Amino acid sequence: MDEPYVHKIFINKVTQDINNEIWLSKSGLTKEESPDLDRAVMAYPIKHYTHWNDEIEGNVMEPGEIGENFSVLEMDEYHVFIGDSYRIGDAIIQVSEPGSIGNLPSKIGLKTGWYYRVLKEGIVKAGTDMELIERPYPEWSITACNEVMHVFKDDLRTADDLVSCSLLSNRWKRALKKRLRGF
Repeated sequence: MDEPYVHKIFINKVTQDINNEIWLSKSGLTKEESPDLDRAVMAYPIKHYTHWNDEIEGNVMEPGEIGENFSVLEMDEYHVFIGDSYRIGDAIIQVSEPGSIGNLPSKIGLKTGWYYRVLKEGIVKAGTDMELIERPYPEWSITACNEVMHVFKDDLRTADDLVSCSLLSNRWKRALKKRLRGF
């Protein structure tokens, strides 16, 4: 894969496509702050929009419609891992959990995107390369995490292994611990 790249930046869903520099704080992009610091920024691969438009008859979706903040190129759920840290502009962000797509059809498969927490605040801009600076958990791709949560629900051993991933969001850890307790 080529260097990861932020193609577009969105705030307020698709209401504003940002082409200029924008401040990224610990709680997210200006005007779109999140109360959950583990979900400050959502990224979604642009290539998945082709899948949506091909798979769902009459569907025409464009980047930003999933609700992501970053529409990304050269990245997907197989090649992004919990704890991956990237430099983008002046900021440093870290992958915290798989994305949450809400009420979209079941045809989504595991094309969920992912969330970042912000380790270092700074100015970001669309059209900027993302430099991978750390990958502490190469065993926990976003796809692998989604499989533990949504596909292999009875595999408690793997769920327990995922809970021990220190950089996984607390939200995901709580959900997995609940499963491990039998709920």
